[in-house]
Amino acid sequence: MAGVSTLSADGRSSFAPGVTSTSLYKPENGPLLNLFTGIHLNDHLSLQGNYVWNRNDITLVSLFAPERGGATAYQQTRTSRQHGIFGDLLLYFRNRDSWVRPYLSAGLGVAFLRSEEKRLTDEIGMPALPPSVFSAAKAGFRAAVGIDLALRGGFQFRYSFTETIQGNEFSRYLSPPGERNLAHFQNLFGIVIRFHLP
Repeated sequence: MAGVSTLSADGRSSFAPGVTSTSLYKPENGPLLNLFTGIHLNDHLSLQGNYVWNRNDITLVSLFAPERGGATAYQQTRTSRQHGIFGDLLLYFRNRDSWVRPYLSAGLGVAFLRSEEKRLTDEIGMPALPPSVFSAAKAGFRAAVGIDLALRGGFQFRYSFTETIQGNEFSRYLSPPGERNLAHFQNLFGIVIRFHLP
């Protein structure tokens, strides 16, 4: 399945005595690929294993302004790639003979993130910059709503909207650090091949 990957933004402002600082990051939509295999437990429950890949460009911005001058600031664009492995439990609301089968799913897994600096577009003073390359492995919780539509020859069309919540490596490197977890939204569509085991 292919689709569009969207990451949540984050930021923080601090007004400590004698200094004001603010930071944020702004993600762009990117491509997404989800490969999966699964097995039906019965008419309404299925288990599914997923491999997920996505790429997103991100802009980081930070401003540090002491009351007595010497402000620092930067704007940095980065590219980020993520590979994830997740196991899901799917709950279908109609049996396997139905031509339309809406479902809900939830699961756990781990996502491997790697982010690289593309360019430093603006810089004032000597700000504390994020590493040019950083990576992390984060556990995540994944939930989805979707629908399977039966086609001919054992094929199905699937659409799903998925959200994954995980630790936020981007927010960690903001100055000041962000406060929110990373939410990863996925709009997916593709063809499912259905096999009947003996």
